[in-house]
Amino acid sequence: MLASSREIVIGPGSVDSLLLSSMIQTLKVPIHDSITYNQLVFTVTFFAGIFQVAFGLFRFGFLVEYLSDPTIVGFLAAAAVSIGLQQLKGLFGIVNFTNKTGLFSVVKSLWTSFKNQSAWHPYNLIIGFSFLCFILFTRFLGKRNKKLMWLSHVAPLLSVIVSSVVAYKINFNELQVKDYKVEVLGPIKGGSSNPSSLHQLTFDSQVVGHLIRIGLTIAIISLTGSIAVGRSFASLKGHSIDPNREVVSLGIMNIVGSLTSCYIASGSLSRTAVNYNAGSETMVSNIVMALTVLMSLKFLTGLLYFTPKAILAAIILSAVPGLIDLNKAREIWNVDKMDFLACTGAFLGVLFASAEIGLAIGITISFAKIIITSIQPATAVIGRLPGTDAFGDVEQYPMAVNIPGVLIVSLKSSWLCFANANLVEERIERWVNNAKAKEGRESTFTYVIIDASSLTNIDTAGIASLVELNKNLISRGVKLAIANPRWHVIHKLRLANFVSKIGGRIFLSVGEAVDACVGTKIMVVV
Repeated sequence: MLASSREIVIGPGSVDSLLLSSMIQTLKVPIHDSITYNQLVFTVTFFAGIFQVAFGLFRFGFLVEYLSDPTIVGFLAAAAVSIGLQQLKGLFGIVNFTNKTGLFSVVKSLWTSFKNQSAWHPYNLIIGFSFLCFILFTRFLGKRNKKLMWLSHVAPLLSVIVSSVVAYKINFNELQVKDYKVEVLGPIKGGSSNPSSLHQLTFDSQVVGHLIRIGLTIAIISLTGSIAVGRSFASLKGHSIDPNREVVSLGIMNIVGSLTSCYIASGSLSRTAVNYNAGSETMVSNIVMALTVLMSLKFLTGLLYFTPKAILAAIILSAVPGLIDLNKAREIWNVDKMDFLACTGAFLGVLFASAEIGLAIGITISFAKIIITSIQPATAVIGRLPGTDAFGDVEQYPMAVNIPGVLIVSLKSSWLCFANANLVEERIERWVNNAKAKEGRESTFTYVIIDASSLTNIDTAGIASLVELNKNLISRGVKLAIANPRWHVIHKLRLANFVSKIGGRIFLSVGEAVDACVGTKIMVVV
């Protein structure tokens, strides 16, 4: 109710749930130790909520924008693979399986288990693999024939029902000793209300650092997905959302949830799509769904006793391909190789190290791309396009005409700073020197005009390079002029007394600068 989105459905998400489980397992806590496991999960949820509320209150919702789409694509793909590898434990019924999510650790654990026949259960593999094929086949049929789409939607439910009956039949003779050939969920505690879990939050110094780290990672992934889902469906109905309100409401919900036996929740794409298609207009639809879940917990949990663990692994494995967007990765490769590097870095980091490292690699590469792009010394010689007052790059527009006696240089980078200033200065001087050598006289240019329309900022090193450039040009009998600088840039040039050093040659446009220089009529804008 605190959020600005009208359509989004909040609840446990597949990516968040599976990622949380895999990261908690890296702490080497046995899953069957439910008390300790729940303590860690609730505490991570609590920290995730704290981080999300902090992000929203300090107006950090915009930071989500810096988690680039290629990074998310690579992260989700690797997370899906890691999650899928962890499900092999349930699919094969392996007794002792690694808690690590790295590829090498999982392969080593599988190899060790297969060498020991008693370490895994063939019945689990038969049931899990059979129903995995069934679910994937129904999904294939649904894509080929829209009339059969309903079959792919009910396939997981049918698989649970049928596999539970099969597991009951196989385990029938072992009901008394409970030495089951097929591993099942066993008793699940139902109820209509969640008990308080405040006393289960743990701040043990040995694990609290790891829990904070996991909470931060989960918080970022959770709010990123939630805001993306909220924006997508809000745009379909012509309204917008406030990222900071979304983040605060999500954080409050997770804090309260951690105190009432709930774990991390976020915006669900699939459930939101169903909610949207059902014609939902307000958040009241979430209340209806919550009541439905409440009734299910009250009356249906006893039916899940004989549900095989292998079928749950199969259902999760069937969802893994949907998280690996190969078409998007191919598109990223075709459009921008640096973006693809961020995607690949996030993928490999998650797959071979951890979720946090993968995310950090992807974000680092994305920021590096921004910095490199903004400071790279992109310059171009421009000329007048015939019959117009427009100017263009002479390499891009071969018909562009050079102005006799005037070298016009366009700065393409948005920032003239210590990282690129000397390179820009050297490049301009090289063009002047090349013209001098070609013509065999002092210089063919009397003016150098710098088009600064793309320049949004300049630092002291950038100003120093312009001062040095002006000195070198004066020694060759060439005058420097600046065209169309931003006000912020002009202000800094004034403070450094650079405007007076170039004789006040600052112009509103390249055209004005050319007319003034060629006609020696200086129309100054200071």
